[in-house]
Amino acid sequence: MPDDDDYGLSPDKETKPIAPPPVDYLPGKPESYNPRIGLIGTGGISEFHLKNYKACGFDVAALASRTRSKAEAKRDEFYPDATVHDDHRELLERDDIEVVDVTPHPEDRLPILFEALEAGKHVLSQKPFVLDLDEGQKLVDLAESTGRRIAVNQNGRWAPHFSYLRNAIASGLIGRVTSVDFSLQWDQTWIKGISAFEEIPHMVLFDFAVHWFDITCCLMDGQSPESVYASAVRYPEQVYQPPALGSVIVDYPEAQVRMAFNAHTKLGEEDVTTVVGTHGTLRTRGPGLNDQPQAEVHLEDGSVIVPLKGCWFDSGFQGTMGELLCAIEADREPTHSARNNLKSLELCFAALKSADTGQPVKPGSVRALPNFNK
Repeated sequence: MPDDDDYGLSPDKETKPIAPPPVDYLPGKPESYNPRIGLIGTGGISEFHLKNYKACGFDVAALASRTRSKAEAKRDEFYPDATVHDDHRELLERDDIEVVDVTPHPEDRLPILFEALEAGKHVLSQKPFVLDLDEGQKLVDLAESTGRRIAVNQNGRWAPHFSYLRNAIASGLIGRVTSVDFSLQWDQTWIKGISAFEEIPHMVLFDFAVHWFDITCCLMDGQSPESVYASAVRYPEQVYQPPALGSVIVDYPEAQVRMAFNAHTKLGEEDVTTVVGTHGTLRTRGPGLNDQPQAEVHLEDGSVIVPLKGCWFDSGFQGTMGELLCAIEADREPTHSARNNLKSLELCFAALKSADTGQPVKPGSVRALPNFNK
């Protein structure tokens, strides 16, 4: 039997423990700026917005919804002193509302985003930001011309494990990133029979993976992607219509990002992210998207396991609004600005086109969501 050395494998290295490196990954809050906020759209996701805004002490003063009873229920549960509006335009006309959080689906949301900026409001848009990159650029230009800030609720950036990874990388902890591997197996069979999900041709690669395209841009900041190759597979035993299996490879001149998804894992769910840099490796692992209890740090000096505080569905929503308010207070562009998010959508749209054609696609060459009619 040949020795490991015959295969070029090095013997196991003894890893010594090191002190956890200082990485500031928790959501931030403005020092003194606490404007009145208006929430437009009170569907299911708004519960997580309001719950976490209340926990942060943010001042939600008004809610607007076409279904008044939904807005009233959310008001009564979270912000009893807030007013309720049947028409979002009434909310936008209020001078005391400085920031609006716009949550409806993309087709309904687009005109509201334009109206909000034209009304002089700072804006937090639900994701995906837009279905057409040129429309997104118009919103970015309008925000700039009106002196307003527009950010995107890519809340995954503040999921504790992703926030730790992106801040550790930004600090230079592991040098230049050479590879990122996302491996996810989770149970999304709950979408069976829900038309809003069943009718999305690439439910995994679009509605779900838009978070991972966004995190890819964060972790690979400073490196420009050259091509995206993606595939999606449906198998007969699935209980819902869209393909449950997906994979993506993003090539950079001197790096690569790889994604593997199985959204039909009924037993043994797991979510692992591994980032390899020129000076170290970071890894997070957990049994689910909202349960990532620790990060591994492997450096030349040794290794350490860092316990993480918080969870995605709390820290994520606290982080998106908190960062927007911090940016307004400091008169700077938020890190999750709409301008920044367009790069994430370039990757996403390229992946969808690649999955449809079986060919690699250059990011930015697909300007609108495939099969989306302008």
